[in-house]
Amino acid sequence: MMLLKMSFILNGENEENLGLSTSLLLFCFSFFFLPLTGLKAILVTMASREEITVCEDEVRSRYSYLEKMTDLVAVWEVALSDGVHKIEFEHGTTSGKRVVYVDGKEEIRKEWMFKLVGKETFNVGAAKTKATINIDAVSGFAYEYTLEINGKSLKKYMENRSKTTNTWVLSLGGMDYRVVLEKDTMDVWCNGQKLETAGEFVEDGTETHFSVGDHSCCIKAVSSGKRKEGIIHTLIVDDREIPEAVE
Repeated sequence: MMLLKMSFILNGENEENLGLSTSLLLFCFSFFFLPLTGLKAILVTMASREEITVCEDEVRSRYSYLEKMTDLVAVWEVALSDGVHKIEFEHGTTSGKRVVYVDGKEEIRKEWMFKLVGKETFNVGAAKTKATINIDAVSGFAYEYTLEINGKSLKKYMENRSKTTNTWVLSLGGMDYRVVLEKDTMDVWCNGQKLETAGEFVEDGTETHFSVGDHSCCIKAVSSGKRKEGIIHTLIVDDREIPEAVE
């Protein structure tokens, strides 16, 4: 590995001014020179006698992040059975660029789109849930971005999902877990994985048994006795009832 060392000797009354120049040079060097040379630089500031190391990977990461943020116009978080997914959308209104990221991974990239309005469709999560970003002109050069999940607006989808799923968040042995029950299929998910379950009928309803690590878990389903409330599902872990989370 090649090293490039730059030293600045600060004397008397010029020390303060040179210290400022050194900081400015360090900034310029880090963000503009290093990505081109591919070197690792060590800059020694004599004012503080401290050695500052700027790594090539760190500089590239900064460049990538700044470039990505330039045209970022919308960010959504979507709670699905396998986890909460982050969707980011870049829209270059001058270049026509469209880029979609799901959990930091690039899913769609289109350059030089002459039509600035339209839609982009992609999949999210383990179940490959359909998602669509709509791009609509509001006025002049202003645009509105809306996200649809399975053909419904994000708000409508989440409202409907709250009726068809139950979610619990808990900590076991120092680890955090997110357990989701899909009431229409009785599938159980934990931290993005679909679990093996065993169901049985009991006197007052049904029980769905599964394990999380070394912990015994059970989801009990009993009738509420009220038509509007329907079936009540309760998660029991190691004989302890877990309160339901609100997402």
